[in-house]
Amino acid sequence: MNQDDPRSAGEVGERAANVLAPESSMFEDLDAAGFGDALAKMVRAGFSNPLGPGLAAMRLATDLARIPLVTAAAWLGREVPSPVPVDPKDRRFADPAWEANPVFRSVRLSYLATCRAAREVVTNADLDAGTERKAAAAMDLMLDALAPTNFLVTNPAALKRAMDTAGMSLLHGLRNFVDDLVYNEGRPRQVDASPFEVGRNLAATPAKVVYRNDLMELLQYEPQTEQVHANPLLCSPPWINKYYVMDLAPGRSFIEWAVQHGRTVFVISYKNPTREMSGVTMDDYLLHGPRSALDVIEEITGAETIDIVGLCLGGALTAITDAYLKQADDSRIGTLTLLNTMLDYAAPGALGMFTDRGTVEKLERKMQREGVLEGATMAGTFDVLRANDLIFNYVVSNWLMGQDPPAFDILAWNADSTRMPAAMHAFYLRNFYVDNKLAAGTLEIAGKTIDLSAIKAPTYVVSAINDHIVPWESSYRTTGLVSGPVRFVLSSGGHIAGIVNPPSPKAWYQVLPTDDALPTDPKVWRTAAERRSGSWWEDWANWSADHSGPLQDPPGMGSERYPVLGDGPGSYVRT
Repeated sequence: MNQDDPRSAGEVGERAANVLAPESSMFEDLDAAGFGDALAKMVRAGFSNPLGPGLAAMRLATDLARIPLVTAAAWLGREVPSPVPVDPKDRRFADPAWEANPVFRSVRLSYLATCRAAREVVTNADLDAGTERKAAAAMDLMLDALAPTNFLVTNPAALKRAMDTAGMSLLHGLRNFVDDLVYNEGRPRQVDASPFEVGRNLAATPAKVVYRNDLMELLQYEPQTEQVHANPLLCSPPWINKYYVMDLAPGRSFIEWAVQHGRTVFVISYKNPTREMSGVTMDDYLLHGPRSALDVIEEITGAETIDIVGLCLGGALTAITDAYLKQADDSRIGTLTLLNTMLDYAAPGALGMFTDRGTVEKLERKMQREGVLEGATMAGTFDVLRANDLIFNYVVSNWLMGQDPPAFDILAWNADSTRMPAAMHAFYLRNFYVDNKLAAGTLEIAGKTIDLSAIKAPTYVVSAINDHIVPWESSYRTTGLVSGPVRFVLSSGGHIAGIVNPPSPKAWYQVLPTDDALPTDPKVWRTAAERRSGSWWEDWANWSADHSGPLQDPPGMGSERYPVLGDGPGSYVRT
């Protein structure tokens, strides 16, 4: 986004949607992740073997000496090769002054040369792979913080705006800074959530609460078609965030889309845990979440088969529930749809830095003390993985440019954070991320060892090309863990934008052109897959219609045993 122009909420939201995630409240702080320790090891390695840092310093000195000559030549109209590559896609330097003004051009090149040298120091240090990755991430965070665009005197767009507004932008920026300092723990706000209200323009698809226990509410959505498919559809969201990412806003709601395509939809809305729920386990989430929901749905609808759509961690629990019930000779679950879900945690992407054994042990000690993992206090920590988009972008726009944060539904949802019960979350991190027991077939939940190969029904797996939380290659490994036929779809967008993906001119997805068996290697799959315009929602609607039973009259709302308790979106989503 050009910093000279007023921000587009849609553009900012789309960028943020590619980096936000239901796991954004998983992590404690940078010290728990060991970033500081990794940097200390890097420094010690530099003293032990000074050749690497010395070469980087020499290269930096050469670059800095060349920059005035290159800048002067450009000012005189002669193009001389830059001593350091300039990424034309780097939004921070989009203002024309970074090219046209020799002072700003020199500042940019000096900064980029320093960044290259600092990263070379990390790369050349004799560190193990995990430590090097953390040291590189910590170094990138520091370099991002020191970018000239983050300071008024070296940001031409902010200076120009101050001139154009006769200094009013600086006053507005100061107001925003003070407000964030007092009310937002010193972090720039990412969203103006005031235009959004749960039940009005978020989580607004008409529904009724038909069941409630100590862990979740079950919502049944009102039919919007004259007939519906025989198999009801249960939506299983992650409890790391509020459920309504699946029912975000009118026209942007997957649940609304499913209802309008002839499905009787139910969704689980989990309670936001309190300290008193610190002992709640993943066993509890399975037994009192999806399994209880299936019992209620079966009684209300009379259906013998119930399909499930699971998102992220809710998708992992969906697969676990299916395997758990199949191993108990309970075959109520029909098809599975797994959205941005990881069942094999061998390659967790960026989250690997926060889920190694040492970090998890530190988090376990913290959670034992506090009983829960606070969502609001942890969300800022996760932002460092995309610091330019989620921190410094708002430092510039809110504080230097004096603009208000955008109003965007995905960002408003992301700010509506939840807590994690200590027992459940410790179990999840250790057994899934650290030991990868689910894929290994050694995970024990509710008295059973989970065997994913017991899943034999058709499965629809969706991943997103820009998902850094569940890398699509890791999601693809699901195809080798279940036994039934799998349709794998690679979508545009990121972890959330890949799910909030209504049909639009920009949307696309990839899928094999035929129903042939999927290759083992995801790269082989992608080479063979064809790219189609449109949203995977449309492809899923066709697939779903083929597997969800004949059309019939919609069931009633609730039943005598499970009467309607109130209007959706219920009470738990508001806690």
